[in-house]
Amino acid sequence: MPIILPSESLAVRSVVGVADDVFAALRGESATLPRAESVVLVLIDGLGAISLRAHAGHARTLTAGMAKKDVAHSVFPSTTAAALTSILTGVWPGQHGLVGYSVLDPAQDALVNQLTGWESEGLDPATWQAAPTIFERARAEGRAAFAVGFAAYAGSGFTRATLRGADFVAAQTPAERVQVAYDLAERHPGSLVYCYLPEADKAGHRYGLDSAQWVSALEEIDAAMSRRVPPGVGVLVTSDHGMIDVPSHRQVVLEAEHLAGVRHVGGEPRMLHVYVDPDVDAAVVADRLTRDLDGRADVGTRHEAIAAGLFGPEATAAAASRIGDVLVVARGNGAVYDGTAQDQRSRGMIGQHGGLTPEERQVPLLRFGAFVR
Repeated sequence: MPIILPSESLAVRSVVGVADDVFAALRGESATLPRAESVVLVLIDGLGAISLRAHAGHARTLTAGMAKKDVAHSVFPSTTAAALTSILTGVWPGQHGLVGYSVLDPAQDALVNQLTGWESEGLDPATWQAAPTIFERARAEGRAAFAVGFAAYAGSGFTRATLRGADFVAAQTPAERVQVAYDLAERHPGSLVYCYLPEADKAGHRYGLDSAQWVSALEEIDAAMSRRVPPGVGVLVTSDHGMIDVPSHRQVVLEAEHLAGVRHVGGEPRMLHVYVDPDVDAAVVADRLTRDLDGRADVGTRHEAIAAGLFGPEATAAAASRIGDVLVVARGNGAVYDGTAQDQRSRGMIGQHGGLTPEERQVPLLRFGAFVR
């Protein structure tokens, strides 16, 4: 059965539109945001709108003025490589080409990790992700552009693919990063400042959404966001995706007999990219996986997924070549693992994402400073 996107209200925005919203606000041309002298875009990695509302008592700054409509939909797959790149370029995964956590590089006939494998796996950030970034757009308009994050991220391949055009400024804690971002926006009128907060995502993966560690990370982020916004600065807060906790009894493991004719298994446990051998019919593999998984996952072919618009309204040739011949999207709070893989570390993750549930795809879209209604 083909994978079909769940029905969504046309009134709910996509994270893909955040870039255009920011520039329209800077020009005073936005129909949804007031004009701002400068804009700070805060990205709280891994914070879904549903989990934020469920923990509102631990995030009073973030949720104080949060209305029902203050949400956006993430892209598919709902994972950092795809969604963060869509936010920072304003285009869909089918256009920028980062279509999952790990995907096939056809030139090498090998899987490449699109978060951490740029140097080790020989990916060129300037060509593998060729869409202009929001920072390059800002520079083209004569605006200053900054990105605030961990020092360790400053020179990474993923940073060079998604933050091109920004002056990188390092800061350690969430409070320090937010304060640095606000100071930059105030000192540079007309600027675009990006502030990255990954603490909730890290805690969720390791400990789960209801853990004391995740709640502590959320509280630290909320405290950082309570700082005074300088006059004239508009602050937009969003996320790349949410996540769900996957209990051990919801783990499905595909062994060799399930993967006959399969050359590579990429993606992540909530959304696998399955690449078949050259002489194997992808539809046959899709049918077999549909039977083997018996309703625990949605399975479809690359052609079906592109035709359904899962990766956006179009897919470039480069992006399409990286999408699995077969896609496996876990249902509910399950996950599907390649039991033949040597590296099984992902089976220890509690919080996961990549799929199509509202918990993964609905993210907050909050306004502070000059953007407050």
